[in-house]
Amino acid sequence: MNDATNLKGQVAVVTGAGRGIGKAIAIGFAKAGARICCAARSKGEILNTVSQARDLGAEAIAQATDVTNLNSVISLFSATEIAFGGVDIVVVDAGVSSPKKTVEASDPEAWVHTINVNLMGAYYTAKAAIPHLRRRGGGKIILLGSGLGHRGLPERSAYACSKAGVWMLTRVLAQELQSSNISVNELIPGPVATAMTTPADAQQLSGVGGSEWLKQPDDVVPLALFLAGQPKSGPTAQSFSLMRRDG
Repeated sequence: MNDATNLKGQVAVVTGAGRGIGKAIAIGFAKAGARICCAARSKGEILNTVSQARDLGAEAIAQATDVTNLNSVISLFSATEIAFGGVDIVVVDAGVSSPKKTVEASDPEAWVHTINVNLMGAYYTAKAAIPHLRRRGGGKIILLGSGLGHRGLPERSAYACSKAGVWMLTRVLAQELQSSNISVNELIPGPVATAMTTPADAQQLSGVGGSEWLKQPDDVVPLALFLAGQPKSGPTAQSFSLMRRDG
C-alpha cells in the first residue's frame, strides 16, 4: 500500500517556501522524510525555512529564485540536482495577490505583474522542472490554484485570470506528461490566513455561498502530502480543493 506520509528518498522543490503555505508544505515534506530545496525571492526567509527543516533532521537547501525569470528558475533546478541528484516533486506555490479594483479602474502594470508572477511563474517552473522529472522516470507537479480561478469574483480580475490560467496549465501539462509518468494536479487551499488572505477576504468569500473555512497554512499540508505520495500512475489533471462550497 502506498504510504502518502512517507516521502523518504524523494527530492522536492517548493517555490514560495519562505512563508505561508509554501513554508508549511516544505516543513511538512521535511517531516515526511523528503530532501527539500526551498525557493523564494527573499534568501533570508528561505534560510529560516531551511533551518527549521534541518532541525527536523531533513536535508534542505535554499535557492533565491525569481519565478518571473526563466534563467533564475533553470538555476533553481540545476542547483537541486547538484545537491540531491535529481527532482521528484515540484510544488508551485510562489504567487502574489492583486489590488482589489474593477477592470475599469485597474492599473495595467499591476494587472500584468500578477499574471507574470502567478501564471508565467508557474509556466517557467513547470518548463524548467520537466527535464529533471523525466530523468527520474516520472514525478509530481502540484500547482497551487484558487477557487477564484474557477468562478471569479468582482474586483479580483487579475488574480482570478492568473489562477484560471494555472488550472488550464495543469490540465494541458497533465495531458502532455502522462506518458512520462509525471502527474500534474491543482491544489486549491481556499482562504488561508496569510499575508495574502485576511479574515475580511474570507468574510467576502462566505457571501458567495455559505460559511467558508479560514485555514492556517498547516491545514493545507495533509492534502499536499496526499498528492505527493500518490503513485506515478495515480491521479492527474485533477483539482483537489479544501474549500467548503461549490466552485
